Amino acid sequence: GAIFAAIGAVAAQLTDSAGGARAIAISVLGVAYLLRVVGDVSSISGGDLAWVSWLSPIGWVQRISPYQDEQWAWLVPAVVLTVLFASLSVALSARRDIGSGLLPTRLGPANGAPSLGRPLALAWRLHRGLLAGWAAAFAVLGVVLGGVANGVGDLVGTNQTLRDVFTRIGGRQGLVDAYLVSIMGILGLIASAYAIQATLRLRVEEIGGRAEPVLATAVGRLHWAGSHLVFAVFGPAVVLLISGLFAGLTYGASIGDVGGQLPRVLEAAVVQLPAAWVLAAIAVALVGLLPRLAPISWGALVICLLIGLVGTAIQLNHWLLDLSPFTHTPHLPGGEIGAVPLISLLVVAALLGVVGLVGLRRRDIPVG
Repeated sequence: GAIFAAIGAVAAQLTDSAGGARAIAISVLGVAYLLRVVGDVSSISGGDLAWVSWLSPIGWVQRISPYQDEQWAWLVPAVVLTVLFASLSVALSARRDIGSGLLPTRLGPANGAPSLGRPLALAWRLHRGLLAGWAAAFAVLGVVLGGVANGVGDLVGTNQTLRDVFTRIGGRQGLVDAYLVSIMGILGLIASAYAIQATLRLRVEEIGGRAEPVLATAVGRLHWAGSHLVFAVFGPAVVLLISGLFAGLTYGASIGDVGGQLPRVLEAAVVQLPAAWVLAAIAVALVGLLPRLAPISWGALVICLLIGLVGTAIQLNHWLLDLSPFTHTPHLPGGEIGAVPLISLLVVAALLGVVGLVGLRRRDIPVG
C-alpha cells in the first residue's frame, strides 16, 4: 500500500488531471500484479519464469511470509522503493507549474472534423482511448488466467483429502470449472469498474463545462446522455468478450480442445454482463438524481467486491450476500443458466437507468 501510494504521488505530478494520474498508477499496479501471477504460476508448474515474481513489489511483500517463517529482510526493498518514489514526487512537484503536469497536454486541431457534429461521434472520440486500454488489459488477463486453468489440478498436490473433495465436486474438470467460475466473477467485477467510469464521464463533462456547449445546440439531454451510456452498456460487453475469447482459446489450446472450451468460457463471461449493468445503472441514477454524490457509485462496486471475496468465508447473512448482483449470476461453466435471475437483474438495471435519465432531464445542468 505504501509503495503504490508513492507511485500514485509520482503519477499525480505527470498529468494535469486526476483521470490521467489514475490511469498511470493503475497501469503500474496491473503490470506488478501480472508479473507476480506469471512468476508464481511458472514456479508452481516448474517453468522457467519463476524469477519474474522478483520484479514485482507485490512479490516482495508476499515473501515476508507472516505467521510462518518471517523474512523481514523483504521489507527493506519495499521501504527503499517507497522512499525513492515519495522523494521523486516531491522533487517533481517543485518543478512543475501549479495546475499542470510535467507531461505536455496534446493539443487538438484548431477545427473539429465534421463527423464530430454528432453526439455519438463526439462520445466515441472521448471514450475510445479508455475502451482501448481496458480491452488490451482484459486480453492480457484472459491469456494469463486461461493459461493457469490447466495447471489448477496440480495445486492440490499429494493432499489426498483435497483430492477426495475435488473428486466429489467433479474431479479435475470440476476443479477447473470452479476456478473458471471464480475468475469470470472477478473479471465481471473489473468490467463493472469500466462501466462505472464510462457512466461518470457524464458528470466529468458537466463539471468541466463541456456539456453546456453541446446542450446549447439542438442536441437534447437524453440524446447527449445516451451517446455516453452506449459505452457504459456495450463497453463491458466488449471487454468481457475479449477476456472470455482469450481465456477460452488459451485454456482450450493447452488441453487440445479449443472447440469445446471456447464456447463454455465465452458463455461464462457473457453472463456477468447483467450484474455489471446494474452497477452502471446505479451510477446513472446518482448522476441524474444526486449528481454531487455520483462518486458514491464506486462504493457499490467496493461492497460487491467485499461480498464476493469474503462474504461466504465469514458467513454473512444470506440477505447481505444477495445485495450483490454478482451473487445472482449463474455459476458457469459447469452450472445451469437460470432465466429468472438474469431477467431480474436486467429489469433492475433498466429501472435504475430510467429513473436516472428522468432525473437528468428535469434537474439543472450544470450542478457543481
